[in-house]
Amino acid sequence: MSRYLNKKIQMIAPSGIRKFSEMAAGVPGVISLGVGEPDFITPWHIREEAIYAIEKGRTYYAPNLGLPELRQEICNYYQRRFGCSYDWQRQCLVTVGASEAIDLCMRTMLDPGDEVILLSPCYVAYTPSVQLADGVVRYVNLKEEDHFKLTPEALEAAITPKTKMLFLNFPSNPTGGIMSKEDYAKLVPIIKKHDLVVLSDEIYAELTYDGHFCSLASFKEIKDQVIILNGFSKAYAMTGWRVGYILADSDIIKAMIKIHQYAIMCPSIISQYAAIEAARNGDNDCVIHKESFMARRNYVVNNLNRIGLECHMPQGAFYVFPSIKKTGLSSEDFCEKLLFEAKVAVVPGSAFGESGEGHVRISYAYSIEQLKEALSRIEKFLKQFA
Repeated sequence: MSRYLNKKIQMIAPSGIRKFSEMAAGVPGVISLGVGEPDFITPWHIREEAIYAIEKGRTYYAPNLGLPELRQEICNYYQRRFGCSYDWQRQCLVTVGASEAIDLCMRTMLDPGDEVILLSPCYVAYTPSVQLADGVVRYVNLKEEDHFKLTPEALEAAITPKTKMLFLNFPSNPTGGIMSKEDYAKLVPIIKKHDLVVLSDEIYAELTYDGHFCSLASFKEIKDQVIILNGFSKAYAMTGWRVGYILADSDIIKAMIKIHQYAIMCPSIISQYAAIEAARNGDNDCVIHKESFMARRNYVVNNLNRIGLECHMPQGAFYVFPSIKKTGLSSEDFCEKLLFEAKVAVVPGSAFGESGEGHVRISYAYSIEQLKEALSRIEKFLKQFA
């Protein structure tokens, strides 16, 4: 029956993250450090608001743009936390997670053949999203010696007459790299000169450990060229609620709503009421989660380096990206061997692009007890390569 399938779909590779998660599910006693999901339960005051919404019978369709109260709180949040001002009535769209937001941006902004610059290694959904919208991917390989930052030289070298979009993700999945305000300031003239539209995936904004998070939209001279993607999953431990959002110029939001209203209509209204509470009263939750993740980061990085896997100190998100080159194995072979011999599941760096080869991604969004046991198993596993 494959002859009936869309040719683009047939060319899309399955997610490397999900591949190893499914493999791990069949291994008894495995410790899985593969999925980027906080181990916290959604804070009670957020869950309580959803329960209250159900008790009050708030089970109807929401407006296509999202509940007005939620859009107001999202814009208040971005002004309060990051100094970026948006009009909640015209410049905010609530989506089904940041995943829908990515797809909406690609389908709204790209014409066939438009080039999109992706920073590699990058999150597994980015490349397929460009391809499904008939865009062309141009990779910029980030370097560990640059702390996985995008340099102005690398950006300038990647731009061609067909380049339309730059896709940023800082703090980064999978590397944990960040961009400071000073780093971004060096890119702004290039973005302005080439009239690029920039997608900025800021889902890990609240998990910036060293320094303060800076949104590219805070640079007024290019703000109308920046589209912010964000959501509630990572900062508030709300992965299953599926609430994301887009902040952008009003003309872009008007265009996006044409796709959103036909394909999705609206996210769950109950989840939206929970998100209102998170955006309004969840700042302290973000701090608590961040402090816990930072302690785990320090523990994991120190121990990975101690047992012989070279690992830089990530400055954001909740992933480490150690090198496994000393083992002589490819990243996929390393992960399969680790899974079946040591019963620890991590994700091969190659799942995030060719430049991720020689590394693996380990999520530390798990309990310290699980991390300790996993590192003990990894240490024993590595002795065969000594």
